[in-house]
Amino acid sequence: MRVFTPAEVTAHATNKYLSVLVAAKYSRILNEFPRDRSVLGQKKLTTRALEDLSDGTLEYRVVPRRQPTE
Repeated sequence: MRVFTPAEVTAHATNKYLSVLVAAKYSRILNEFPRDRSVLGQKKLTTRALEDLSDGTLEYRVVPRRQPTE
């Protein structure tokens, strides 16, 4: 299992908290796609998401929350 340091993950993100949120959201999206379960040694989705984020292949943008209207 690969260990990701905060410096690796924040190289392409603003801070480590945002990078973890982006990777978690991306792994949820990856989970929706069908996977071939017969392949042995396949990486976990969270590992793949963190690798894509630290490599810079995952692009994201932060959308500010809308203020609730009364």
